[in-house]
Amino acid sequence: LVVIIALGEGLVGTMATLAAVVGPGGPGWSMDVALVGLAGTAMTFGMWWIYFVIPSAPLLHAHRDRATGWGHGHMLLFGNQLRSYRELPVRYAEAAPLHRNELAGALHGLTRVRFVTQDDAHIFCTEEQVPDEIDAAIDFARHLYGLFGIEPRATLSTRPENRLGDDAQWDRAEAALQGALDRHEMAYTVDEGGGAFYGPKIDLFMDDVLGRSWQTGTIQYDMQMPARFGLTYMGADNHEHTPIVIHRALYGSFERFLGILIEHFGGAFPPWLAPVQVKVLPVSAQHLEAAGALAARLREAGVRVELDERDETLGRRIRDAELEKVPLVAVWGEKESDEAIAVRRRGAGQETMSLAMLLDEIRASTPA
Repeated sequence: LVVIIALGEGLVGTMATLAAVVGPGGPGWSMDVALVGLAGTAMTFGMWWIYFVIPSAPLLHAHRDRATGWGHGHMLLFGNQLRSYRELPVRYAEAAPLHRNELAGALHGLTRVRFVTQDDAHIFCTEEQVPDEIDAAIDFARHLYGLFGIEPRATLSTRPENRLGDDAQWDRAEAALQGALDRHEMAYTVDEGGGAFYGPKIDLFMDDVLGRSWQTGTIQYDMQMPARFGLTYMGADNHEHTPIVIHRALYGSFERFLGILIEHFGGAFPPWLAPVQVKVLPVSAQHLEAAGALAARLREAGVRVELDERDETLGRRIRDAELEKVPLVAVWGEKESDEAIAVRRRGAGQETMSLAMLLDEIRASTPA
């Protein structure tokens, strides 16, 4: 095993070349190099302990695919050129694949995994622009959660004991987040000392079908990362200033959000979100061809549909569709046609509607 320590991101390419020469190749080498290279930016940011102190850190786990990012890439992008105050705010967003080396006993379904994809965004702005940017992030969060019929709850997490920056900076940052919550008339609780070491944050929560609370998104005010990376912009006064960075991750991670969403709905998704929107049941084998043609027409219209052709009684197949929590079940028998289809809504009775009405109902359930 060859261990190469580098304290700068710029040496990663050289390290990769060297590792390819001295190492046996194969999975793990390129990752070990990238992790050690990222240790340089972690040190710049004051997060060296993630790599060298915490036993579950990715550096200590061989053959990983990609390192945790913490927005370092966005910092490097912003700092790649001279910036003017006229350019701000600068907003970067990506679906970032990240690793977190959770202990085996802590893994739990989709809600706690080792590989996640985070909707990671960083907004670089002046201190005067901060209120508008936080307002926009809260509006976006409410719109996003509203698509799923969810009203998020908020927690304002304030300065921890171990932190970077002075009290005046923290006073301004906490006031900015609290002011945004008050402007939006958003109910919140205060988590004293629960902020990140680089700044306070708004954490967003939702409840599942059992009333359990889950954290999803976060909006963070960061005064320290841009300063530590030496990021500046030229102000209207022709002097350099350090930008403020707003971290925004509203899903948190797609995997965790999906797991929480499954728990929130108890698997009974609205039609627009359900993996199978319509299940088509032929009354008997002699109706199978016509039922298959109906399923094909629905599929052509963009509907996620399944045809249940099992040799079971109609009652058994209807019950199975209910247990699978399929939103709509279309029964096709001797009397059915495109103008008269027997449709059962999940948890409700049966009614007759045309194919056009069925399609309209599915489309109407889709958020604008």
